[in-house]
Amino acid sequence: MMGTGKRFFPLGSDIMEMARTKVHRKKRQVAILIIWVLLWEAGSESIQYSVLEESETGTFVANLTKDLGLRRGELAARGAQVVFKGNRQHLQLDPKTYDLLLNEKLDREELCGSTEPCVLPFQVLLENPLQFFQAALRVRDINDHAPEFPAREMLLKISEITTPGKLFPLKMAQDLDAGNNSLQSYIISSNPHFHVLTRNRSDGRKFPELVLDKALDREEQQELRLTLTAVDGGSPPRSGTTEIQILVLDINDNAPEFAQELYEAQIPENNSLGSLIITVSATDLDAGSFGEVSYALFQGDDINQPFEINVITGEIRLRKTLDFEEFQSYHVDIEATDGGGLSGKCSLIIKVLDVNDNTPQLTMSSLISPFPENLPEVIVAIFSVSDADSGQNQQVICSIDENLPFLLRPSVENFYTLVTEGALDRESQAEYNITITVTDLGTPRLKTQHNITVTVSDVNDNAPAFSQAAYTLRVRENNSPALHIGSVSATDRDSGANAQVTYSLLPPQDPQLPLASLVSINADNGQLFALRSLDFEALRAFEFRVGAADRGSPALSSQALVRVLVVDDNDNSPFVLYPLQNGSAPCTELVPRAAEAGYLVTKVVAVDGDSGQNAWLSYQLLKATEPGLFGVWAHSGEVRTARLLSERDAVKHRLVVLVKDNGEPPLSASVTLHVLLVDGFSQPYLPLPDAAAAEARADPLTVYLVVALASVSSLFLFSVLVFVAVRLCRRSRAASGGGCSVPEGPFPGHLVDVSGAGTLSHSYQYEVCLRRGSGTSEFKFLKPIIPNFPPQGTGKEMEENPTVRDSFLFS
Repeated sequence: MMGTGKRFFPLGSDIMEMARTKVHRKKRQVAILIIWVLLWEAGSESIQYSVLEESETGTFVANLTKDLGLRRGELAARGAQVVFKGNRQHLQLDPKTYDLLLNEKLDREELCGSTEPCVLPFQVLLENPLQFFQAALRVRDINDHAPEFPAREMLLKISEITTPGKLFPLKMAQDLDAGNNSLQSYIISSNPHFHVLTRNRSDGRKFPELVLDKALDREEQQELRLTLTAVDGGSPPRSGTTEIQILVLDINDNAPEFAQELYEAQIPENNSLGSLIITVSATDLDAGSFGEVSYALFQGDDINQPFEINVITGEIRLRKTLDFEEFQSYHVDIEATDGGGLSGKCSLIIKVLDVNDNTPQLTMSSLISPFPENLPEVIVAIFSVSDADSGQNQQVICSIDENLPFLLRPSVENFYTLVTEGALDRESQAEYNITITVTDLGTPRLKTQHNITVTVSDVNDNAPAFSQAAYTLRVRENNSPALHIGSVSATDRDSGANAQVTYSLLPPQDPQLPLASLVSINADNGQLFALRSLDFEALRAFEFRVGAADRGSPALSSQALVRVLVVDDNDNSPFVLYPLQNGSAPCTELVPRAAEAGYLVTKVVAVDGDSGQNAWLSYQLLKATEPGLFGVWAHSGEVRTARLLSERDAVKHRLVVLVKDNGEPPLSASVTLHVLLVDGFSQPYLPLPDAAAAEARADPLTVYLVVALASVSSLFLFSVLVFVAVRLCRRSRAASGGGCSVPEGPFPGHLVDVSGAGTLSHSYQYEVCLRRGSGTSEFKFLKPIIPNFPPQGTGKEMEENPTVRDSFLFS
């Protein structure tokens, strides 16, 4: 067996490809990228193969690789398939050699009936790239059927006056074979009265006619028996026989005659059983029983005859369901016989009208799932459609839902390709349920639906996205190493490895920031850890960037900003700036005994290295030589007298002031002050010059009195001052044994609270010792350059109003 036709060469040969992907048949994970396919034009010659019917399964038919002009192994690489109309699969491809083999035994009579030649068209489909080859398989007939008559015996009644040369039609035999193997001729047994002729009908079938050679004589022989043999043209030939019984009748002058020699009728294939097709009529001019006509189908016993006739009325009705797809027309011979045995014959051609009674069929040749999401055009499926009806009923249209991103494109020989309308997005929809609807154009329209499910495979087209653009983390200082301080999180809309996110620290923008020694990140879950203990006073905040990258190819990444705020812990005690507690001789504060209540003795200045409430300082008098004499303002640290001084008060006083912050737990520091009470350390009262002048002008006598009093007072005051100065110098030398230990010069006035908590709200400058050799007897003692407290009340006011006095005392 070999190909008998010409090869098929496509007229359109320019196939453009955008990309190719590998085909994994076991997993059915195929992704084919084809920008445009110029399909092969219809009408080209096809390869034709032939095979004898009833050949064994696996019989070699052809070498496709050679016949299609392909390279060895190319059929396997390109996913070759053999596609027949409908769901039949008469041929198969050898999985090793890809030779074309017979898939099943073929019965030509079952496949094609009486049609000759019996040709089964098919296509050879190559998937990658897409290409069609038209081919056909011819099933050659073998002589496996003998001719067969519808009955074993035929009866003829012939009048003895019948002249020689008269023709008598006989029932023909049926042979299911075709061509030379079909019925070729009829032979009758040897006799002196008859011979047989072989005639051709309009449909090509052969029927016998008996010819009278010699007149019959009833008186000589009333009955004859002949054997009719039908012979086919096979090798060796096959034959079938039937017996002809001939009765010789007396004279019957007229035979029945039909009104028409040929009747034609049409009937839809879906007509109900028993429906009337046509009525035939024959007349006989004889009288009596010789004029009574009865009807019969000349082939009435044919097993394929779906009709029956009323022997009296000549009505022909349907007795068996018709199928246009099986037989499109019938040729029926009808015989009318009178009572004398004479008969007439006519023919009836019945055409079966096609009715749209077959739904379209869809045969899926190739289905590609999954396929990549980012390809501009992918051939998802290749399928063929067919309809067993004819004409308009056979024409079909294919459609899918309009809201799907797919297109149907017609190809050759009722093939269609399902392609994507553009690049798809798996993250929007990863699976599509597609219903392909095939509808014919008959009346009523019939349709069939085929559902397929295709999935979109992921491509790394989405970068990881952080849940926040910036993260703020807080960690308390003095933390333990490897402390978990927070997490960052990023998600990726892709799937599989393309969605697996890994985290990393990016190089800091500030090259001075030792990021690698400060924090680390878990690459798998984004958890951040402090590598060492942090110190708020050294590093209050820092920021860095974190990267998130997926594991796709190529990998995509994104960044997020992380700010770490170090939360202050109360780990610094207050530090006293003034007076300094450096272990040397303490500084003694001088207070005149004439000082009123609320007199500013000194101010304790302290700072705290912490921040916030941890740096809010408060002051309190912890110990005093004489309780109740001095008080400390809680928020400013100012030490003031609580009442008027008296001669009974001791000269030396020792004060311990406690400075405490507001942390949890609070930390504190203490400072010791030495206060020395001195006599006559005050400013004399001098009236305003303008007022004295006015009084002098007002009364001359008063002026004289004032001048005299002033002279006496001045002398007295000068004596007192000299006395007090001598006493103070002696007492000072006795108490301290030397000069003051505090260095001369102004106290720095630019001190500020480094924690920002406002501990030093104003600047003060004090002169705390006598200026020797200054040329004046006035003490410059604790005189603020810029006052920072409201005007002082008099001692009397302090004593009369306890609320005022207690407001600056800290208890």
